[in-house]
Amino acid sequence: MEYATEEFAIFLCRLALEFDDRVELAREGGHPEEAAVIALQYQARSKAVAVRFLNGPCGWMVNP
Repeated sequence: MEYATEEFAIFLCRLALEFDDRVELAREGGHPEEAAVIALQYQARSKAVAVRFLNGPCGWMVNP
């Protein structure tokens, strides 16, 4: 995870994701949060992916 708020997150990824794909993000041992891809920036071997959490604010992003 490069950057995250309660509503959005940005991370690097090598998966074949595209705009509006659905992903699940979770902390180790935590429950997954569903998110939708809202932006992509392609780089050499990976891409930066921006997502919006779909079920409201993501509480685990604000807990250390």
